[in-house]
Amino acid sequence: MMDNKDTLNRLKSIAGHVHGIERMVEEDAYCIDVIRQIQAVQAALEKVSTRILDNHLNSCLITAVRGDDPEDRERVLKEISEVFATASKI
Repeated sequence: MMDNKDTLNRLKSIAGHVHGIERMVEEDAYCIDVIRQIQAVQAALEKVSTRILDNHLNSCLITAVRGDDPEDRERVLKEISEVFATASKI
């Protein structure tokens, strides 16, 4: 379901921005400018993460919940719970 090409393009763009931040630090750029770029990368990563999670919920999770294997259902639900628990620690 997920458009992997679009996701990969977004990740490559993010990587380019991270390299730009590295250059900024090497060139001793103004701190606030560096922070703003870091925040932009964080927002872009969050957007990619949200897209991937949405895809997972609408494919893997639904398949497992509708399936006949109770262990598979429990595994997928536990994974989702762990993802949200980890996110709340950040």
